Amino acid sequence: MKKITILFLLSLASLNLFSQTDSTTTKTGRVWKHLKYDAGITLKSVGHSFTQPLKWKSDDFITAGGILAGTTLLYLSDEQANPVFIKQGSGAPKIVKDFGWYFGSPQNFFMVSTGIYGFGLLTDNEKVRHTGILIFSSAITTGLIQSISKTVVGRARPNSGDYNEFEPFSNKPGFHSFPSGHSVLSFTMAHAIAKQFDNFWVKAGIYAVGSIAPISRLWENAHWLSDVGLGMAISVVVVDGIENFMTKNNFYNTAKPKTISWRISAGAGTIGLTGTF
Repeated sequence: MKKITILFLLSLASLNLFSQTDSTTTKTGRVWKHLKYDAGITLKSVGHSFTQPLKWKSDDFITAGGILAGTTLLYLSDEQANPVFIKQGSGAPKIVKDFGWYFGSPQNFFMVSTGIYGFGLLTDNEKVRHTGILIFSSAITTGLIQSISKTVVGRARPNSGDYNEFEPFSNKPGFHSFPSGHSVLSFTMAHAIAKQFDNFWVKAGIYAVGSIAPISRLWENAHWLSDVGLGMAISVVVVDGIENFMTKNNFYNTAKPKTISWRISAGAGTIGLTGTF
């Protein structure tokens, strides 16, 4: 009897072990499947961003013209705006300045974005995965745009020269000002996350956090106002374009769950509850 009991217990332990192993194997397989799928969506989204200008319509050219006009206006005010922000920065809390620097730096940006995506991947949350890939794709696109622009334009930083001083293709860090990289990365993440919420106050809070890095770069005399303005504009345009592309192709199931509206209906001798969805 003892022998049978021991064999029975060993059988249960083996079944439990195989069950756990099978579950882990299934989960690992699912994670790798999603990872490969998401990597493909990222490549498609980045490719779409750089080829989309070839398909621009009148509205797109109007948007580009508006950004150009706005950047020009900011450029004309750079010299006057710069000392104002420096003065504000002298009284700004150090913790806010530090947050702006760290939040907009590439290594911290990708650590946070990887955390967002990783959570969606491991929990099999398609909406969070969608948000993570939107951030990755947009960051790669905006990162390439701002890196190339900085080198080609070669604009002097406020702490390195005049607002209209340029050294195209310069290898000096002091002439890599236009646009602001911190502004591009921080606002790319903020806009991508804010788009996933409908509540105005939640959106406002997210945009407020995303604006700390751009403003802190002005406080630190590291960028001109037009550098920051263009960086934020690029982020918005790229994130919106990739979000529309992903949604149009239905890469992820991000549809909101249907809600049921209940109402009581009554008639001659009857009463009932009707749900509309």
